[in-house]
Amino acid sequence: MSRENFQPLIPPEKIVSELTLKAVLVGVVLAIIMGSANAYLGLYAGMTVSAAIPGAIMALALLKPFRPTVLEVTLGMMGAAAGEALAAGVIFTIPALVVIGAWENIHYLETTIIALIGGILGVLWMVMLRRALIVKTDLPFPEGIAVAAVINTAVGAEEEEEEGGGGSLWMLIGATLAGLVKFCQVSLNVFKGRIEYIVNAGKYGVLGKSTEGYFYGGTAASPALLGVGYIIGPRIAAYVFAGGLLGWVIITPLLIVSTGLPAGSSALDGFMLIWSDYVRYLGVGAMVVGGLYTIWKLRENLIHGVKEAVIGLRGGSVETKIRTDRDLDIKKVFLAIGFMIIPVFLVYAWLSQMYIVSLFMAILLVLLAFVASAIAGYMAGLLGSSNNPISGVTVAVLLFVSIIMLAFGVTGTSGMTIVIGMAAVVCCGAAISGDVLQSMAAGQMLGATPWKQQLAEMFGVIATAPILAIVVQALDKAYHIGSYDLPAPQAFLMGGIVRGVIGGEMVWPFVIAGAFLALVLIIMDIPVLPVAIGIYLPFTLTVPILVGGIVRAVIDRKLSKESAEENEEISDWEMAIRKTGIKPKERAHRTGLLFSAGLIAGEAIMGVISAFLIIGHINLGVLKEAPSWPGMLIWGYIAFLLGYIVLREFRKASHED
Repeated sequence: MSRENFQPLIPPEKIVSELTLKAVLVGVVLAIIMGSANAYLGLYAGMTVSAAIPGAIMALALLKPFRPTVLEVTLGMMGAAAGEALAAGVIFTIPALVVIGAWENIHYLETTIIALIGGILGVLWMVMLRRALIVKTDLPFPEGIAVAAVINTAVGAEEEEEEGGGGSLWMLIGATLAGLVKFCQVSLNVFKGRIEYIVNAGKYGVLGKSTEGYFYGGTAASPALLGVGYIIGPRIAAYVFAGGLLGWVIITPLLIVSTGLPAGSSALDGFMLIWSDYVRYLGVGAMVVGGLYTIWKLRENLIHGVKEAVIGLRGGSVETKIRTDRDLDIKKVFLAIGFMIIPVFLVYAWLSQMYIVSLFMAILLVLLAFVASAIAGYMAGLLGSSNNPISGVTVAVLLFVSIIMLAFGVTGTSGMTIVIGMAAVVCCGAAISGDVLQSMAAGQMLGATPWKQQLAEMFGVIATAPILAIVVQALDKAYHIGSYDLPAPQAFLMGGIVRGVIGGEMVWPFVIAGAFLALVLIIMDIPVLPVAIGIYLPFTLTVPILVGGIVRAVIDRKLSKESAEENEEISDWEMAIRKTGIKPKERAHRTGLLFSAGLIAGEAIMGVISAFLIIGHINLGVLKEAPSWPGMLIWGYIAFLLGYIVLREFRKASHED
């Protein structure tokens, strides 16, 4: 079914409470909480936890005494998503200014302004991108499905009919299992969350010298990624894994055979260095070309949005739309985007004291923010926000802006300051766009009003930006960025890239090779971004996604053989919100979908709880050196259980019919 005609849970003609004061206040509180938690987690571990699903659970808990509607919970969840996304944009880039020596410590005012500008730009561009990426594509938005299923099941649990198949029970079981696994991995340290091995493949003579060859393999014992793989299906999961094979199993071993391992490093550490310093830039180059190609394919939808803005600017009448298709006034959005050039220019002139360069860069940045937002939004729709490599988009922006700085002849600290300042704004915007579109996809399924969701996201950005600046500043003063207690790995990556480009040490051949790889994939009609993501992500993350896709493929094949139904199957979006009138095959798939949503939700929620434990310096670790095999056995059992419960539910439903 076309998403143009998609029938949400709350029909467009039905008006229910949505953008209420209680929903807005809950969203603001959650934005601050989730933003602060993820700021520390990102500086400590180099990653953040997507807050859409935990935000939905917490919004429901806070609003429950007030008997909220489904849409009020959805609006409350938007604030949590805004806080987490903005935190990712800030902590990946702003500390890099300390790393390169431009700042001695985190500057509160500049950080707040950059976060505000980036976050607001992300929301504004997302208004222009919503229809193009949510309505006009078939992107799965796996976390959006999970959020819609969680809110729909939780809010209406007491009214759920027996025909619904007990989906809330399976979601609860999935969330409990995944949460326990994550808690044992991260907080209790009973077993490791991944297993990885490096294998010596013997000695080889290359270019007159003898070098050793190595192969790498491993997987993360992640129930959430298993659920993501099940939701996105075998095709996309296979493309992501193919990218992982290309980067980790083919190119990196070939480089090691040709050049040898870095001096003084172990086999595993050396393998990781070769991948992170060289091979992952293939993924960056492929992401850039793949992203631009994706924008080109969506050009008609994007041009339509611009045309609406132009008509509005000229005072013409714009087509009236149904409630579930109304965005913020496109005329005002267009004007606001243009107005954002002024504060961007003032910030860069303030940071660098170079006025002409700052004006040019301010105009360029607004356009770059659009490109980055489109790429980030597409990737979030493909694999979910948790697996969205925002840092890859930011690296691409750093490379592009650094080249322009060199063309201007601007080097040294001033040039690097503008580069990182631009990357920070774009990173905040891209992170916001990806998370917002994921949340808005959930809203599309549930029947939310887009312009109200967009306003809720704006409130979240405005509330979080000044608090984030305080949090990052306090963390820097307490632990110092770059110390053992606050390593800030992503910020050091960004700082190293800027120094490499300005200093002439950047690995351009790999970026260019990645761009050519993308062109070859386009010619072969193979989706570029899933493959590029697979190259860029750690290999251990691509394996569980593939396993989830394989489980889905096996289930689909078995159900097709056992089911005599000839009717067209309903989509995952419809299954996430449907409660009645479900046929046996659809009921089975819905069970798998809700169990997968539970896996994603449980791991995400426990990830947030673990982040708070880290912030509070609460160490519950049981073992100093945890083994890997118990976690792998449990993870394998969950993969088996995912397939088993779907087939069991199908046979049970068929017998009842």
